[in-house]
Amino acid sequence: MKYFVSAGEISGDMHLSHLIENIKKINQDAEFYGAAGSCSVKKGVNIIQDIDELAVMGFKEIFGKIAFFKNKMNDYVEFIKENKIKNVIMVDYGGFNLAFLKILKKEIKEIKVFYYIPPKLWVWGKWRIKKLALADYILAIFPWEKEFYRENGIEAVYFGNPLVDINEVVAEKGDKILLLPGSRRQELKEIIPVMNETAKKLTNKKFLLKAADKKLLSYFTDMADNIEITTTMTLEECAAKSYCAVAASGTVTLELALMGVPSVVVYKTSLFNELVARMILKIKYVSLPNIVKNEEIFKELLQKNMKTEKIMEEINNIEKNYFDIKEKLSDMREILGNKDVIYKYGEFIVNNSIEN
Repeated sequence: MKYFVSAGEISGDMHLSHLIENIKKINQDAEFYGAAGSCSVKKGVNIIQDIDELAVMGFKEIFGKIAFFKNKMNDYVEFIKENKIKNVIMVDYGGFNLAFLKILKKEIKEIKVFYYIPPKLWVWGKWRIKKLALADYILAIFPWEKEFYRENGIEAVYFGNPLVDINEVVAEKGDKILLLPGSRRQELKEIIPVMNETAKKLTNKKFLLKAADKKLLSYFTDMADNIEITTTMTLEECAAKSYCAVAASGTVTLELALMGVPSVVVYKTSLFNELVARMILKIKYVSLPNIVKNEEIFKELLQKNMKTEKIMEEINNIEKNYFDIKEKLSDMREILGNKDVIYKYGEFIVNNSIEN
């Protein structure tokens, strides 16, 4: 069977690569083409679009590339037609994939679309739910999503959260503070200076900064002497060397929670993006561990609160309450599923795909 895949960011590419690996366990002859990154390439995806060109962060940035994205969607549709592909897997990246889904369903009648890790409409409001409903199957990854979609007249498939399979609890407790500034260029510009200043003030601490990609190393200049930078260690290896983390809001915060690493969540975006987000945002917390537990287990320092002094204060708080925070994280895995989650999604996709 042939599949066209559409991911748009590093985290989506990571999830796609694990999904492809499991699909190939079930159907070793499956072929994959589309928009993805290095993780998926290693699993055998034939790239027609590298996701590096697709990475944008905020509303303003998206508006500036509308024509570019529309052209990409049309290119994808033509590729799917020319290669007689009958199955499409979309991963996250809602701003692009929902628009692509609409065009795809309009242009090609015999096509099966599996939306794996759908956009968080329960966060941003349900005004885009009619677009998402065009997908043949919605493969949700949070327990409350299935009920959310059902209340809106849509059936979703849920087997658990794939991060449960990917991230094991870290047994070791290192002596470093792990810094995870994200991968989007716009957020790096905001977050790295604050993390760097924090390290310069905490001269008695050791820091380990994980850069998402070697291509981003140009952003890490004039760094504090007590910051070690790595592009080769895995997140699990970094976590094993650390006792806590300071991380940009995103999927990685849930990974840290599943590994049992107490963390501080930081984020800052432009004023324009903040104003739009305030109008749309529908939730109490922004980091996934806090949303899952409905409690601020990881302190969230966002926008004007993302300051060196506040980060230092929260690192101190983690050191004082380390075991209490670890205890609050102990049932995260049970809430989000136990094991073989990704295999179950892969099996579902194979069993419901159109034979080429």
